[in-house]
Amino acid sequence: MMNVPLLVPTMLERAEKFFPKKQVISRTAEGKKTHTYKEIGERTRRLASALEKLGVKKGERVGTIAWNHHRHLESYFAIPGIGAVLHTINIRLAPNHISYIVNHAEDQVLLIDEDLLPLVESVKDELSTVKAFVIMTEKDSLPETRLQPVYHYEELLKEGNPSFEFVTDIDENEPAGMCYTSATTGNPKGVVYSHRGIVLHSMALGLADCSGLSENDVSMPVVPMFHVNAWGMPFAATWFGTTQVMPGPYFTPKIIAELIQSEKVTISAGVPTIWLGLLNELEQGNYDTSSITRILCGGSAAPKGMIKAFETKYKIPFVHAYGMTETSPLVVLSRLKSYQENLSDEERLDIRSKQGSLVPGVEMKVIGKDGDVAWDGQEMGELLLRGPWIASEYYKDERTTDAFRDGWLYTGDVVTVDEEGIIKIVDRTKDLVKSGGEWISSVDLENALMAHEAIFEAAVIAVPHEQWQERPIACVVLKDAYKEKVTKEEIYDFLKPQFAKWWLPDDILFLDTIPKTSVGKFLKRALRDQLKEHLTTQA
Repeated sequence: MMNVPLLVPTMLERAEKFFPKKQVISRTAEGKKTHTYKEIGERTRRLASALEKLGVKKGERVGTIAWNHHRHLESYFAIPGIGAVLHTINIRLAPNHISYIVNHAEDQVLLIDEDLLPLVESVKDELSTVKAFVIMTEKDSLPETRLQPVYHYEELLKEGNPSFEFVTDIDENEPAGMCYTSATTGNPKGVVYSHRGIVLHSMALGLADCSGLSENDVSMPVVPMFHVNAWGMPFAATWFGTTQVMPGPYFTPKIIAELIQSEKVTISAGVPTIWLGLLNELEQGNYDTSSITRILCGGSAAPKGMIKAFETKYKIPFVHAYGMTETSPLVVLSRLKSYQENLSDEERLDIRSKQGSLVPGVEMKVIGKDGDVAWDGQEMGELLLRGPWIASEYYKDERTTDAFRDGWLYTGDVVTVDEEGIIKIVDRTKDLVKSGGEWISSVDLENALMAHEAIFEAAVIAVPHEQWQERPIACVVLKDAYKEKVTKEEIYDFLKPQFAKWWLPDDILFLDTIPKTSVGKFLKRALRDQLKEHLTTQA
């Protein structure tokens, strides 16, 4: 067979050649902007030549601090297009973490949205490697800024070469992109993605039993482009000639609902908190969501009640997925097998609420205290993964030895596997509650709590206990309509039929909000700090 390298720029070239009329619809601070793939291709080539003129060389990192919009999409291909490395920076990280990852990655240039300038200016004096700042703005002139030297994105494009040739003389295993994990402890960890890994991951997204992304879709990634490359959707959608809708800055559930309706979105992706917000908006408004053929949900477990509401009330198919920054991210996806369609509604919902089965191309092992666990849906073990779009190490980080061993990624996620090979995330290894030598899944308790009609969000944490080692405490946020109307006793009565007595939380606390990480997951470390009075040893 021919040894033809799999390179990121060829994905955009395909869109330019075969789908020049298809569109990228971008919501910006100044309103919607629409560009064809022909125009996106030309603008991307101009950007690539401009970055080269700024002195960016092969292998060097270019950071982006930006929302989901067409300019960010152009950087996805322009930066790898000159053999450099796209470094998408999580704007929701703490400033000290942002300065850490910019310096650790040794970013040479930063592409920055105008409204995010204060974030960069706050760490300006700590940045040791950045040689140029490029401002992405809708305005004709540059805003006032303390950053130097500073360039106007659109002015650079005007001077760029619209016929710039993307690099071809690089190995497909060379880096094309990188992201840093949203650390709950310590500094964020860097993960580097190769050209080959991105292309193969994109191909997997197009499989019918995966996300099934295709040319006739209208794709709207609500998951940020700075969070594992918006789960790879912008890469795949461009390659396939898919119409793309970019939701832009500071979107709300109302804006998401309006975009679904106006642009006839067929597929979208985001974390559960996004879909909880959309569900509330749909219940309040009158939106046409009939175009949606599936929603992808990952990042943390989606409550059964939410899945059921989307599918039964709004007829929106809801696809559970699982992945990590280290896995590009998609590795597990919940799709019913053909013969499972004949099961009862409740049985089908039970399957769909699990994370699902491995995507083709990836391998797994599940290891318990005595080795490989039984595929019985009961025995718990840590999920191990390997495959062509799975990282093999962290970027210049000694913590590599903790997570990568013997050719496998140790995910830190505790799972069960049933006889069909369907994976269910039980917990993070650090979040399991060990009570009297037995494990309690905080995820199972959280999902049960969030199935209660009055509960908007729920998080379960372990607290020290003198007799049982640890016990669970539930923290819940009530929906506005139920505040001060629902008691602990009512919630306990709701839980009792579902769990053994020793699984029930020792207490149920009502909170106004639950702290979250930068990507919308519950931040249990902060929750424990917030509730220190409940973490003392109990008799």
